Amino acid sequence: MRRGHRVSRATGEFAPLEEAAAGATAAGFRSTLPAAPDAEAHCPGLPGRARRAGFRQFPPSPRPGRGRRTATRYGRVMTTVAMATGVGALLREWRERRRISQLELALRADSSARHISFVETGRSRPSQELLLRLADRLDVPVREQNALLLAAGYAPLFPERPLEDPALSGLRDGLDALLRGHEPYPALIVDGAYDVVAANRGVGELLQGVAEPLLEAPLNAMRVTLHPQGLAPRIRNLPEWRGHLLHQMERQLALVRSAPLRALYEEVSAYPLPDGCAGGPVPAGTGGAPYALPMIVELGGRTLSFVSTITTFNTPMDVTVSELAMETFLPADPETARHLRERQLLTP
Repeated sequence: MRRGHRVSRATGEFAPLEEAAAGATAAGFRSTLPAAPDAEAHCPGLPGRARRAGFRQFPPSPRPGRGRRTATRYGRVMTTVAMATGVGALLREWRERRRISQLELALRADSSARHISFVETGRSRPSQELLLRLADRLDVPVREQNALLLAAGYAPLFPERPLEDPALSGLRDGLDALLRGHEPYPALIVDGAYDVVAANRGVGELLQGVAEPLLEAPLNAMRVTLHPQGLAPRIRNLPEWRGHLLHQMERQLALVRSAPLRALYEEVSAYPLPDGCAGGPVPAGTGGAPYALPMIVELGGRTLSFVSTITTFNTPMDVTVSELAMETFLPADPETARHLRERQLLTP
């Protein structure tokens, strides 16, 4: 495998990446191309089922009308929400989630506490401009902003296009370049439910030895990390890393209403710890970074240490894009960096 590989949301498969596209930063991503004819030849670094599945890149452009059908499906979902709950009740719920008063929200949104009260009780219908301003001040996710608009009788403002949409081709090129540029260090892109939509070959190295059922599409980053047959038995500081990941999901659940994310949290938090795994501080001399909690993992008889960063879009105008996050794993010590560079030189 000369380049990275990807999991397509449409096909549920990994795929080799094509040559780097210039202008990655033009995609606006802050700090993916035709099917592979031979999966074995293009993805030798992927374990087991990942190779045999013949992982492909994003499929060809959608058939005419596909975007309209997606919007229709999305519209039905959001209409159901709007019919069940009025805009006032939704606004009040978001305000209470953020733990701010009507007066404070009014000051933030250049309105009045009286008008906010009237909107929340259904006595007044907010204008679209005010509604979007309130949503911005309450840090309401893009998907939920569409729900607010529908509940108030307005059309959804933000589309939800699949990543395969031709309109997002520049984004895919930029993400490809970012993932390749991060090699030999692992990097992956996940959606709002932690399903992997793209990854570079550094991630394939980490997945060596993972049980094949966990590699079936959709590959889920949380599940493959915390499952007793996934990475968990090889993570030397699993209790600390597990606690970090669960706390990360808890923070997300406090900010968004997501049934899939809630179900995933309940699943992975119930996984038992592997035999012999005990809590406590990171042992001395195992690559613990003094500035951030590392993930310390056994790989090929070596102990590697990583610290992770998460990157998101700053001003997304699409529901799909707003829920993407790129997680990169940086070496936490010189030994890890040297080993990964040597592995890159040995990989054809």
